[in-house]
Amino acid sequence: MADLEKLTQSLAANLKRWRGERGFTLDGLAARSGVSRGMIVQIEQARTNPSVGTTVRLADALGVSISTLLDYDRGSQVRIVLPAESARIWSTDAGSSTTLLIGTDERGPMELWTWYLVPGEATESAPHPSGTIEMLHVTAGELTLVVGSEEFRVPAGAAATFEANLAHAYRNDGSVPMEMTLAVSVPPMTGREAPVQH
Repeated sequence: MADLEKLTQSLAANLKRWRGERGFTLDGLAARSGVSRGMIVQIEQARTNPSVGTTVRLADALGVSISTLLDYDRGSQVRIVLPAESARIWSTDAGSSTTLLIGTDERGPMELWTWYLVPGEATESAPHPSGTIEMLHVTAGELTLVVGSEEFRVPAGAAATFEANLAHAYRNDGSVPMEMTLAVSVPPMTGREAPVQH
């Protein structure tokens, strides 16, 4: 089974399981996530491979990390994810990509990513639930970070952090590839309450 097919199958099974554990109907999850009921049905039936944005919205609405939706095996207290086991979530024909390295839900969802953007490319994200924090470290090139209506230049070696409850984007306006490591911390859901709408 190809990697993409494995991800699609894992996402289908886990989305259905977590929706059931949270007690969300299809319509309820659609309202909380901003993802259409029809799209959720297609994902749960493994008939589509959703975009990163759609997957993030569903994870946020369920109060779990993306890695939980993609069914990473949980074993001992220490968990090691080898390079071949990490999940490339987004990529372009030009070569830009994002890879989810590891995630946990122990004290609210937390994820660690690597990002690679070729010159002239960008990726945008809808607002996350209030209290979501993103921290990044640029290791090569220069990042143009857009949060709300503000733009920030983050050169190689620099780090940045922000509350991600506003629309935000990562952009490479430079002439060389930009690489960074990104950590995302989402506040845990309490009981069966819904996170903040996107």
